[in-house]
Amino acid sequence: MGMKKSLILLFSAAIVSCQTTTKNEEIANLPELVTNKSKAIVESDGKKYRDLNHNNQLDKYENSSLPIEERIDDLLSQMTIEEKAGLMFLTGTGVSTTTLPDSKEGIEGPAARMPSIAENMSEKEIRSLNIWAIPEDPSVLAKWYNNVQILAEASRLGIPVTIASDPRHHFSNNIFAMSAKGFSQFPETLGLAALRDETLMRKFADIVRQEYLAVGIREALHPQIDLATEPRWARISGTFGEDAELSAMLVKAYIEGLQGATLDENGIAAMTKHFPGGGPQKEGLDPHFSFQKGQIYPGNNFDYHLIPFEAAFEANTSAIMPYYGVPVDQTDENVAMAYNKAIITTLLREKYKYDGVVCTDWGLISDVPMGPGVIWKARAWGVEELSEPERVLRVIEVGCDQFGGENKPELVVQLVKEGKLSEDRVDVSVRRLLKQKFQLGLFDNPFVDETKVGEIVGKPGWVQLGEKGQQESMTLLKNDNTLPLTQNTLKVYIENIDSATVAEYAEVVATPEAADFAIIRINTPWYPADTKNPFALGFHHGDLDFKGEAKEKIMKLLKTVPTVVDIYLDRPAVIPDIAGASKALIANYGASDKAVCEVLFGNSAPKGKLPFELPSSMKAVEEQKTDVPYDSKDPLFAYGFGLAYN
Repeated sequence: MGMKKSLILLFSAAIVSCQTTTKNEEIANLPELVTNKSKAIVESDGKKYRDLNHNNQLDKYENSSLPIEERIDDLLSQMTIEEKAGLMFLTGTGVSTTTLPDSKEGIEGPAARMPSIAENMSEKEIRSLNIWAIPEDPSVLAKWYNNVQILAEASRLGIPVTIASDPRHHFSNNIFAMSAKGFSQFPETLGLAALRDETLMRKFADIVRQEYLAVGIREALHPQIDLATEPRWARISGTFGEDAELSAMLVKAYIEGLQGATLDENGIAAMTKHFPGGGPQKEGLDPHFSFQKGQIYPGNNFDYHLIPFEAAFEANTSAIMPYYGVPVDQTDENVAMAYNKAIITTLLREKYKYDGVVCTDWGLISDVPMGPGVIWKARAWGVEELSEPERVLRVIEVGCDQFGGENKPELVVQLVKEGKLSEDRVDVSVRRLLKQKFQLGLFDNPFVDETKVGEIVGKPGWVQLGEKGQQESMTLLKNDNTLPLTQNTLKVYIENIDSATVAEYAEVVATPEAADFAIIRINTPWYPADTKNPFALGFHHGDLDFKGEAKEKIMKLLKTVPTVVDIYLDRPAVIPDIAGASKALIANYGASDKAVCEVLFGNSAPKGKLPFELPSSMKAVEEQKTDVPYDSKDPLFAYGFGLAYN
């Protein structure tokens, strides 16, 4: 059957199901929003419910007054193995500017080459999707989301879709940051860690919760709580730094802000990552790629990295994502976390009694073509010799429930039909996945109010709080009686900052020689790994110090005119020469040009404390222990350092 024809039939089925029944169950009235959007409404004795399986009777799983476990039992009994397998995959998708789930119009990048969300739903029975690039107008996302849920309810059992997203509320140009356009923009989580403010952390997460709810995002693929004990690691920008106790304090507030005390229809399910901590990567090389060298623990400090996760368990995180890394010589076999029974079953399930959803990181099963002659290998580290079905079986057997970034439920079906995987084991995972959907209220009211998006997303007070966070999280590292700069009287030379923005505070001149001061914005250095994988080339790997011409250019400026240096720290920079020659040195963790100027010219004061130490040399970096916090020799700036304006 052609795709368009099948979609038409699905929508037709939904419309046909809008009829009256005489069944006499006690049914709660549905919210007006559901009545307006749903095409599966059935009325009985003047009361309405969603007839999700279109059989003109109130099934237990459709009855919101029943306990969740009873509803799950009923739904499981009606599901085919294909429908169950589909729930076990969380794949990526784009959002069409047409707002139609079977359209790819306006979708760019990798998502444009992938099946549409409608295809994944109707042909694969997938009901969890991770959205990537989205339209700039959040209301378009909300309309698209409602159409997706209308399509879902037209399916055989009407199982709703869970839309997930990586972080979207940070001012960032990092490769891991999703588009934040339209949403409130705070500093990256390193900046929130620099402020060490538990109340602000909870407020930030609550704002994320409300803005996500408004557009239909119901699962957060965050927080990321790895510890930044290896300063070269490419994913430090998403962490809270290298201190376990600080990370634990903040992650608990974060999850509570997203989920509430108990996950319900007003919450966002938090998928906390990356268990059991991905920070101690050898030489900082990330295990997204085959050039990784494993996670190493020369300081015998494995348990230290578990401390933030223990706080996440206390906060009842709805889901956990293991990382790709191989915990070298920490378990009975050197295989990646999601293939590792000692990590998932013995540690996570048995020691910590964790019974929530465990979803793998993306792409553990299938190789991905990345262009002529370039294959991005599946992250099946340590079990590369296994076939795709064998990989799926291994991941399930060690205790995982869901496959991130994959859309091959047919492999689960194959394993069951071949007798290699029991349907009872599949049911264990499907039960966890259904529980999350029921807790979120998606079976009862999956829709959002498209007319309210503009009132909620990007609310002025939240935007202002985010801008204040960008400013106050900045860390003042050096100040030779220079900051704050005097407004409206100085001539300044600038590099890497918008001239129109600076012109609001000072006269911008064309040369360093004509200036009273220079202002330069720089980023922590990084050097691409030796690879042909275009995605890998964007990871901030390698040394942390400036070299060659790049360094000479900066030093020349610093010797020509008194210079204020602002550095973006997505990893700990090694900058002893720059620090020594600058008149003032300040660090940010994701901040706009406007936010930087507000601080440099005294309208706001920096309050941040370093969430990691800044080493004094690359030699010190190379000699420190990968798994131990703040242990480099004679750091340039210690963990927790930060000056204040007088």
